[in-house]
Amino acid sequence: MAMAVAEAPFSGDRISKRNFDKLARFIYDYSGIKMPPTKLTMLEGRLRRRLRATNHVTFDDYCDFLFHEDGLEQESVYLIDAVTTNKTDFFREARHFEYMQQVALPALAASGVRTVRTWSSACSTGAEPYTMAMVLEEFTEARSDLNYSILATDLSTDVLQTAQRGIYAEDLVQPVPRDLHRKYIMVAKQPGRREIRISPLLRSRVGFARMNLMDDKYPVGDAMHMIFCRNVLIYFDKPTQSAVLTRLCNCLVKGGYMFIGHSESITGFDLPLKQVSNTVFQRV
Repeated sequence: MAMAVAEAPFSGDRISKRNFDKLARFIYDYSGIKMPPTKLTMLEGRLRRRLRATNHVTFDDYCDFLFHEDGLEQESVYLIDAVTTNKTDFFREARHFEYMQQVALPALAASGVRTVRTWSSACSTGAEPYTMAMVLEEFTEARSDLNYSILATDLSTDVLQTAQRGIYAEDLVQPVPRDLHRKYIMVAKQPGRREIRISPLLRSRVGFARMNLMDDKYPVGDAMHMIFCRNVLIYFDKPTQSAVLTRLCNCLVKGGYMFIGHSESITGFDLPLKQVSNTVFQRV
């Protein structure tokens, strides 16, 4: 799930407990993200930009617009964009990509798979799916009989726009190995412009779409061979984690691989998964 939105300076206005409870309930029902009372100040900081954008002076005015004037119909996407925290890096939790390259992809190829279908289910600003693309492109480059596809989805429209552009600050791609950097990353020609862009080849291999993991079904087409759902479950309570993981498993072929974040766990859930490496699971 892009970088945290900077908080606006304190304006003196506060969210009332009544309105905080309404906002927290809506955010949870819509996105599964928990918003305990300790997040009140953070929420105020995130929403001040939305007050300005909608021409409301106080939080009370904004909440009246949301909950009594049917404002949620037009504002819900922007509200969720404002409160989601997105942290992403290239080759984040690098052992997952080592396992993907050294174990999962060879096993899938040996089993007769000819198009490896992969899904970054909380892609944020795109570092994860583009990292997947580098690994997949390297693996399939010399194999004329093997192809791949990458679906990248996120709840936030803001981060999806950034991901589709594929333009990043230069320091964000420092974890990318040098040989992959030369092949897949374009450096700005203008002196002093510290930006890079992902190569057209990789950008063409990733399809981006907005998707809410709280939806009852995930319209991803054919079942996936690999699903990355990393560092998202930590924002959900246990019942939501269980429901999301169950739906993800329904989108995974038997023998396919599920990757979750290193700080996450599926212990206690009744899922058709067996652990094959640290925070890597295989559908049984």
